[in-house]
Amino acid sequence: MKQHLRKRLACGLIAAVFSISAALAAGTPSALIPVGRAVGIRLHTEGVMVASVDTVETEQGTVSPAGDAGLQAGDLILSVNGKEISTNEELQQSIALSAGEPLRVCVRRDGVEQTLELSAVRDRSGVYRLGVMIRDSMSGIGTLTFVDPETGQYGSLGHGICDSQSGALIPLGEGSLIGATVERVEKGEPGEPGALQGSFDETTELGTVGKNTPNGIFGVLRECGLLTGLSPVTVAAAEEIKTGPCTILSNVAGSEVREYQAEITKVYGPGGEFDRCMMIHITDPALLSATGGIVQGMSGSPILQNGKLVGAVTHVLVNDPTRGYGISIESMLEAAN
Repeated sequence: MKQHLRKRLACGLIAAVFSISAALAAGTPSALIPVGRAVGIRLHTEGVMVASVDTVETEQGTVSPAGDAGLQAGDLILSVNGKEISTNEELQQSIALSAGEPLRVCVRRDGVEQTLELSAVRDRSGVYRLGVMIRDSMSGIGTLTFVDPETGQYGSLGHGICDSQSGALIPLGEGSLIGATVERVEKGEPGEPGALQGSFDETTELGTVGKNTPNGIFGVLRECGLLTGLSPVTVAAAEEIKTGPCTILSNVAGSEVREYQAEITKVYGPGGEFDRCMMIHITDPALLSATGGIVQGMSGSPILQNGKLVGAVTHVLVNDPTRGYGISIESMLEAAN
């Protein structure tokens, strides 16, 4: 069964959990397979994440039980009254059964666990509420950046997958890559970022998601059919990236991956600008005609220069969709380690 979804993930990075940094330092860079294929990404949180803290309208007025108790957006709710919580439904059941009695809520904030006491209140319809918006999963379309031919480790998305409301990195419980097909494109316009729109094939699991980091998601690819006809290329060290022509691999129609012309217009020093390593400009007429430039879902598209894999597309400039940012492969691999 295919479930149609709008992809609202951004960007793509890459990584393998092996020591490539030492190889780069020793002057013997590893080879990875650049992919550029659109895939479905599905994450389930560890516990449930507080996306926002809201108010509750009661017969006595407006109150905020969660806010008054100290709960914050980005907190991870792990248990209620000692019972593990892993879904929104389980949390709602605990709230309903409490009938307003105090709840001991174990949360993790910035890596530290603490217990808060909260009491749900009845809203005007008689339903008990804490006044929180909860997130327990997220899904969308992103681009698979690379695969290590020896280990099957892959990297995708040049930044982490974050909650759209709180901006907090989604705490990963488990995740998977699933088959996806790009069915149409919302073209990017100045001030209006575009997006790939497609469908997920829920019956086709391509791999696991083991890490959600600020520099991308990483895991193991199980479906090697995606790599048919593809060959490894050398990984470039950060100092090899230069301004000038480059290409990107991207999938903006169906399941076809094509190589498009672009240009690296600026290379940032150590740390980059907001952790970005380079600025790129899309120059390929075919890609500009199809998408207007960089759109959401293209994040993770591999960037190649002088026959080497140098990085991945990560962000689009809202006011100029023909331009965006990329992250270096070296930075990605360091983050993966």
